Amino acid sequence: MSAPNILMIMTDQQRRDTLGAYGCSWIPTPNLDRLAAAGAAFENCTVDNPVCTPSRASIFTGKPVSDHAVLSVYDNLSPEETLFTGRLRREAGYHTALFGKLHVSSRVEEQDRRHPGDGFDIYEWCLEPSVAMDSPFNGYTKWLSATAPEFREALARNGRRELHHGEDVHMSKWAADRTIDFLGAAKADGRPFFCLMSLFDPHDPYQDHPTSFAERIDPASIPAPIPPRTDHPECVRREQEHSSLGRVADFAPEEITAIRRGYAASIAFLDYQIGRVLAALDEAGLAEDTLVVFMSDHGDQLGDHALFSKGVALYEPTVGVPLLLRWPGRIAAGSRCTGLAQGRDVAATCLAAAGLDNGSCPSSEDLVAMSARGTARRSAAVCAYRNSGVSDTGTLWDPPMRATMARNERYKVTLYSSEGRMEREMFDLAADPQETRNISGDPACASTEAALLAQISAFLDSEAAQAPPRVTRSLPDASQRVKNSIR
Repeated sequence: MSAPNILMIMTDQQRRDTLGAYGCSWIPTPNLDRLAAAGAAFENCTVDNPVCTPSRASIFTGKPVSDHAVLSVYDNLSPEETLFTGRLRREAGYHTALFGKLHVSSRVEEQDRRHPGDGFDIYEWCLEPSVAMDSPFNGYTKWLSATAPEFREALARNGRRELHHGEDVHMSKWAADRTIDFLGAAKADGRPFFCLMSLFDPHDPYQDHPTSFAERIDPASIPAPIPPRTDHPECVRREQEHSSLGRVADFAPEEITAIRRGYAASIAFLDYQIGRVLAALDEAGLAEDTLVVFMSDHGDQLGDHALFSKGVALYEPTVGVPLLLRWPGRIAAGSRCTGLAQGRDVAATCLAAAGLDNGSCPSSEDLVAMSARGTARRSAAVCAYRNSGVSDTGTLWDPPMRATMARNERYKVTLYSSEGRMEREMFDLAADPQETRNISGDPACASTEAALLAQISAFLDSEAAQAPPRVTRSLPDASQRVKNSIR
C-alpha cells in the first residue's frame, strides 16, 4: 500500500469536552463531530505538558518532556532534534507544508529563526494574529497586507485589544484558505503530502471571534465553572492567586460566562473553517487516501477550580484534549478508543503510516494500531509540568513549581512540589469526573495509588538520568512581552 497523505489540524488550548463527539451540547461542532463519526475518537488523550512550547515539542519530536528538554514556554528546542515532519520529507519523499502556529521553541526564537529540523517545504508561520507581525516567516501578516491592509494596520496598532476579527480577515480563515489552496495543488503534484493547519484559537484572550459566531452560543446553556475546593495543594493556590490572566475571584459570574462564550464562539468558527478544509479534501478526490489527525496542544480551565488558562494544576480541563483520527479502510468508522493516548503519539502514528520506523521516538505509540486494539501498550500516561508557565509578573514562577501526573483509564495521581514541599492528589475520574474529591490516602485505593506513584517514580528516575539540558532559553524583554491579563 502506498504511503497516505496526512492532513493534521491543530487547535490551541482546546479542552476535550468542547466537542459534540465528547458529549458537549452547548457548542456547535458539526464538522468535527462528523470527522469523529467517520473515524476514531480517543477518549483519554493526555498531553505531555500543559503549556504550549513543551507540549508541542513532544508532539513533533515524539518524545516526553524529559527527552527533548524543552521545559518552559521560553525554551528553545535543540537544533540537534528533528521533527517527525523532517523524517517524512527526507526519508519518505513527502511534500510538507505548515500554515499557522508551530511553537516548538520560544516565540522570541521562532520569529527570527526556523528550526533546522522542522522539515517543511512550505513554511507560512504565524504564532498568533498580533504577535511578531514583522517576522519574515509570518504568512498571515503577508496575506493581510495583500487582502486587508486596513485591518492589518488596526491589528498592529491595537494588538490583542483588537476584538472580534471579521470572518474574512480572521487567522483561522487564512489558515483554512491556504490549506485549501495546498490541497487543490496536491493531486497534480503526485507526491504524498503532510499538511499542518495550525490555529491559534480558542486561546485567550477569548474575544477575537467574529460576532456572528457568538450568536450561535446560547448564554443560558453555558455550564457554570467547577467550584474550587478548600484543600487544593499550595502550588495550585499560587496559580489561583497569581495567574497571568488575573484572579478568577476578581471576576463577576457574568464575566466568566462571557469568557466561556467567547471561547465557545471561537470553537464554533474554527469548526466551520475545518469543515471547509474537509470539503476541499473531498472535492480534490483525496479523502480516501488521506489520514486526517485532529488534536489540540492542551486545554483551558476557563474558571474551573478558580483557575484560568493552563499551568501547574494538572486537572482534566487542562491535560485532557480531543484527538480524532480518520483513515478510510484503516480505521473503523465510529471507533471509540479508551487507550491511554498521549500527544507525542502523533509522531509515531505519522511515521508508521508513511512506512517509517519510530526509532527516533521509541516511547511514542502508533494510534492507528492503538485504535484497532482498543488499548495502549503503556500502563499509564504521564504529564510533567516543570515551572513551564508564567505568573502575573510575566516571567517564570519564582520560586519554581513542579508537578508530575500519572493516570490509568480510571484513576490519576499528581505529585506537586515547590521549595521542598510535596503534596499529592488522587481522583477517581469515573466516579468524580470533575475532580472535586481528593482520595489520596484512602485505604480502598491504596494499591492503585501505589502503582501510579511507581509510574511517577519511574518517570522521575528516567528524567534524572538524562544528560544536562540541551536547550537555550529566550526570555522576552519588556518590549516583547504580551499582556496576558484579560482585563
